[in-house]
Amino acid sequence: MLLEKSKLFSKEYKETIEKALSVLGKKNLALILQGVSFPSKDDENTGFGTYNSDGAKELFNFSQGIFSAIQLGPCGKTKLSDSSPYTGTVFSKNPLFINLKELTTSKWDKILSEKTLEKIIEMNPNKNTNKAAYVYAIENLELASNEFYKNFKKNASKELKKEFENFKKENSFWLDKDALYEALSIENNSDYWPQWKSELDKTLFGSADKKQAEKRIKEIEKKYQDTIEKYKLEQFIVQKQTDETLEYTKKLGLKLIADRQVAFSDRDNWAYQSMFLDGWCLGCPPDYFSEDGQAWGFSVVDPEKLFNKDGSLGPAGELLKKLYTKMFKENPGGVRIDHTVGLIDPWVYKKGCMPKVEEGAGRLYSSPNHPELAKYSIAREENINKTPIEGKFVTPDDEKWLDNLSDEQVTLYGRMIEKIVIASALEAGLDKNAIIAEDLGTLTYPVVQVMKKYGLQGMRLVQFVVPFEENHPYRCKNITPNSWAMVGTHDNEPIRMWASKLVNTEDANPYIKNLIEDLCSEFGNKDEVWHKMYTDEKYFGFMKIVECFASKAENIQIFFTDFFGINEVYNTPGTSGDPNWTLRLPNNFVDFYREKLKSDEALNLPLVMIYAMKARGWEFYKNHQDLLEELEQLVNEK
Repeated sequence: MLLEKSKLFSKEYKETIEKALSVLGKKNLALILQGVSFPSKDDENTGFGTYNSDGAKELFNFSQGIFSAIQLGPCGKTKLSDSSPYTGTVFSKNPLFINLKELTTSKWDKILSEKTLEKIIEMNPNKNTNKAAYVYAIENLELASNEFYKNFKKNASKELKKEFENFKKENSFWLDKDALYEALSIENNSDYWPQWKSELDKTLFGSADKKQAEKRIKEIEKKYQDTIEKYKLEQFIVQKQTDETLEYTKKLGLKLIADRQVAFSDRDNWAYQSMFLDGWCLGCPPDYFSEDGQAWGFSVVDPEKLFNKDGSLGPAGELLKKLYTKMFKENPGGVRIDHTVGLIDPWVYKKGCMPKVEEGAGRLYSSPNHPELAKYSIAREENINKTPIEGKFVTPDDEKWLDNLSDEQVTLYGRMIEKIVIASALEAGLDKNAIIAEDLGTLTYPVVQVMKKYGLQGMRLVQFVVPFEENHPYRCKNITPNSWAMVGTHDNEPIRMWASKLVNTEDANPYIKNLIEDLCSEFGNKDEVWHKMYTDEKYFGFMKIVECFASKAENIQIFFTDFFGINEVYNTPGTSGDPNWTLRLPNNFVDFYREKLKSDEALNLPLVMIYAMKARGWEFYKNHQDLLEELEQLVNEK
């Protein structure tokens, strides 16, 4: 099926889609598109996508009336050796999101020359591809920033300079430390502070002598004044442009959703090292997918620094409160919390060890018998229903050894959610529905109870359904209204790639059986539909997307690869290097989408709506004949 070119993206098209979403009970339809993946116009493609570009504005205009929100990835500053946005800074934004083209205009007093911009664009090694050139973009941002910093000091207007001074004052609590780290990285020839030769530099905000530390800070600030000031200018520019982007999307009625990663960057670990639990790291336990577990190496916030004995926020709690408040105020669409279990019931392991039980790993707040973690445990021995984790793997059943808690204990498990996350949303004028809790994978009993107590919206990933389990929560008929349904996230294969590995195999049958039962109970030739799903990867993938829209979930997210028909992987967990975090939407994405629709690779939304409405049954179908006719008018037979 394909859409008539004349009606595609028209006002009529968007109004019909909006009506269909409402009839299906959908409050939000969000496109997942992380910052690097935004398209550029040809005269601004410096090798890295940004939501602040003119290409991004075209994407926002395209999305208006189809999507209610864009789900971004984490937007922190990354380092040269690791492009993953999930290891970026928590306060500083990635300066790669600066729209360099705008700096060549009078709006920014032409602090960057057109010649420099043109050279960066011309030499971009990936300019004719849909891939970012990460290292190239970083190196050339440095070239550009040296120029625009120099010109800003000379030529910027009084108004711009005054704005910059105000920005530095308002954000000094994080900006001064982050900028100082930039200088110390040059001083020590490494942007990874554990490798610094100077022990004093490593602990300036940790255990160092305060007088010595103050003296050293003044020394570095004087020696690297321009480096520090340039870092702050980059942060000012990217923040000012981001604020303008938010205003632009607001006028379109389009919300941006932030993404709060569970990790802290090297820069954050150095700046706030006194806030972390010494000798422990955050990870995932061994399971059937990872025999040794996942040793992320991320720092663990010290529980004794999170909250004071009277329950008020401790220094680490105050810091996180500032972070979440900033995120909610800047992103009225809300915040997705990555790895929510890491806030409620984190799995921790000893630094230098594997995240295995036999090597001392355990749940930070659920290990009452652990020799070192027991003092942090909220769960007590009387909450244990059976023998705790034993053996090589930590299975979902093993994680259920704790299955009863008092209301008081549940409140303690949820105090970061209540006193930091929800409190920050309320302070920003939002509510708990502005929180998207990533709760994929094994959930412990405390996490389930906290999610239930505070009514948090979790995720339902239909690609991860266990088809043999009748009541599996990721199956269409079991998906609850208070959730976000999706076929995949940034860590999954595109749904067509997933389907291609199952078609024409017996492994496809249990998935197809569920789809037939849930989507085709009252319509169509079931044998014909079964055969088509069994043999046609595009149709099979399409029906998995229909599953999301046919479910009772009030919110839907769809990754940009699945919507636009890009059959490439954005990130493969457990691997590193250029293939990850570089996939972008082509600059000519509208024409690209039209072409992909012709071959049934891109998502045909009107057709999805028709299938989803039919899945609701004959009575539902009869009651919405006018809308179905409108949808069918947007779809032509090939």
